[in-house]
Amino acid sequence: MEFSWNEDQQALRAAAREFGARMLTEGVEARDRAAEFSHELWSECAAFGLPGLVVPESLGGLGHDVMTAVAVMEGLGEGAEDNGLVFSLAAHAASVAGPIVDYGTAPQQQQWLPRLASGAAIGAAGVTEPGTGSNALGLTTRAERDGDGWLLNGAKTFVSNAPIADLFLIYARTAPGKLAGLTAFLVPADTPGLSVGKPISKMGLRTSPMAEVFLDACRLEEGAVLGSVGSGGMIFNQTMDVERLLVMAPAVGVMRRLLERCTAHARERNTGNGTLASHQAIAHAIANMELDLEQSRLLLYRAAWAAMRQSTATRESALAKLAVSEAYVRSCRTAMQVFGGYGYTVEYGLERELRDALATPLYVGTSEIQRNLSAGLRGLK
Repeated sequence: MEFSWNEDQQALRAAAREFGARMLTEGVEARDRAAEFSHELWSECAAFGLPGLVVPESLGGLGHDVMTAVAVMEGLGEGAEDNGLVFSLAAHAASVAGPIVDYGTAPQQQQWLPRLASGAAIGAAGVTEPGTGSNALGLTTRAERDGDGWLLNGAKTFVSNAPIADLFLIYARTAPGKLAGLTAFLVPADTPGLSVGKPISKMGLRTSPMAEVFLDACRLEEGAVLGSVGSGGMIFNQTMDVERLLVMAPAVGVMRRLLERCTAHARERNTGNGTLASHQAIAHAIANMELDLEQSRLLLYRAAWAAMRQSTATRESALAKLAVSEAYVRSCRTAMQVFGGYGYTVEYGLERELRDALATPLYVGTSEIQRNLSAGLRGLK
């Protein structure tokens, strides 16, 4: 079993880490305080190729496979401290651009992928609803036939990138049932009947905007269907297999950055009775951070490997998402303990890291949902 990156992947990972440290760190404290999404930095990310990670080169993207995209996003997370912007990039690439690559018609791909890859258009996916929460297959937004097109009615909530999106991927119910009753639609932001609520104020990831999306007799042509009618559940499930990995990869990068930062601090910080590193409690806490990091990396890489070689990687991606998200929160809490009172101050940035991390067991399916998936695949429900 081979657990190393090839030379190209190592170079891309290192380049993303350097780019993130150079471009996506300075001023993050002020942007976080103001809950400001930076279009200027988005453009810098686009020039680097990040919005088009998985878009074919023929359509303006970088054309990376899942393993390579994970390597790039992990490197970006390690270098960048603007976790919100990194999350917006991952959501854009995985939940909107990726499905169009995999399921879009040639006209859909030609219309949208060059713009999504260049960063000229920003994507957002509408899944979660106010009344259904994490039960994605229980959604009630409806799409009904209207002549040669469709009428969409309903509401979505917690839609990342919604306030800045140019294109929405909306999942709606077209028939009774679970998987076979759902259809995915591509809905431009300027479509009559679609409106976006005011940005939702959040505890963390404040540089990634979020809002509700309302669909009121929103009329679409037949060409707005992504895939085929009734394939929305399948598209959603397979998209989630990859989305879990691309949004968790930066978390692994942050965990590595925090491990190195805590190690350096423990070696340098004198307590009057030796350095922090000389105290076994601190040394063991940092050792546990490394254990969490290595376990997270192995599960993440295995899931990415499976996603490239299997028709589905739900089990592997669910376990990776569960493990990485919870280890990420532990690492941030440990980092605050290692830094003591300094860790609680805004100046040191660790309180922001923790606030951002606390979202990871919630988004892209809660930890409880990941456990349900794992249990269900073992025939336990």
